[in-house]
Amino acid sequence: MKVGCELPCSTVMMSIMTVYADRPARLGESRLSDGRLLGWAEWGPSDGVPVLLCPGAATSRWLGFGAGVVEVLGARLVSVDRPGLGVSTPAPGRGFSDFAGDMRQLCAMRGLGRPAVVGNSQGAPFALACAAEGVASALAVVSGADEVAAPECAAVLEPELRGLVERTARDPAGAEAFFVGFTAEAMWGMVMAQSPECDLAVYQDPDFAAAYRKALDEAFVQGAGG
Repeated sequence: MKVGCELPCSTVMMSIMTVYADRPARLGESRLSDGRLLGWAEWGPSDGVPVLLCPGAATSRWLGFGAGVVEVLGARLVSVDRPGLGVSTPAPGRGFSDFAGDMRQLCAMRGLGRPAVVGNSQGAPFALACAAEGVASALAVVSGADEVAAPECAAVLEPELRGLVERTARDPAGAEAFFVGFTAEAMWGMVMAQSPECDLAVYQDPDFAAAYRKALDEAFVQGAGG
């Protein structure tokens, strides 16, 4: 995907480095064919080049990226609450293909066509599903979550995460019960405890921390079932 930019790249990068995220320009909800609501947020011009964001674990439509830069590039960035998160209606038993179907409907309703899709962290498999189902015209996986249950990953996982992965494989029902008791505060604590210094430098930036905490709080408004 190419979009126009009249400013030098150094100016764009300075904007990225100064402010990581800002408040959405537009918030809304769309009703899908089965009656469920899907919450979304947008940044940039409403007639810009569509870019669909699949955000990371336990975050919501409130967390975008490239503050100030999407406007310069003429990009229309759209972030979505997955079912059960934020204001989106839960869809128990859903799969990745179901999510791609939801995005196909949203794109039709919101005039997005076949957008470029960005998958961040645990949003990566959802973005990959959009590519596999033909919803996406282009795909970018940014800091995508790996398949942490793969044996080759075990040695590099933090002990707490490795224990959680092993517990999930050994006792799926018990693991689900654990996650249902999760909170936004618990998610924040896990991220802070397990992130490397390079990531913590961003997470602990006051402006980004406020935006990230807002996205977590919104994600958990219906509880942890989503």
